[in-house]
Amino acid sequence: MKTNRAQSATSLPKAPRESADGRFAKYMLMMGIRIGCFLAMALITPYGWYTFVFAAGAIFLPYVAVILANVGEDAAETTAINPERAIEAPRPAPAAAVDPEAPLVIRIAETPGISAPRDDRS
Repeated sequence: MKTNRAQSATSLPKAPRESADGRFAKYMLMMGIRIGCFLAMALITPYGWYTFVFAAGAIFLPYVAVILANVGEDAAETTAINPERAIEAPRPAPAAAVDPEAPLVIRIAETPGISAPRDDRS
């Protein structure tokens, strides 16, 4: 359903590139933790209960990292700010004959351009 309301720039989601960069950073951080778990599992001796914790991290962190990297941003998180109510328009001088019920927002609409006459002397 199309509305006549203006789209607010504050209600737009993050740019796809910015969102992808954030997800990539989360993924790489978790993979770094996985490598740390794998190295700790292999290098820390004597082996004990903590070896199994490091092994679980090395095994299950890739799954968690992929799930978190593929989760997109929720569109419901963004809240729209009505652009027409964000800035108060100044009231005209009382002497001016202006309808008090008229909106004080100036709207500009473009019309198709008129092409210049062609020069056929070539």
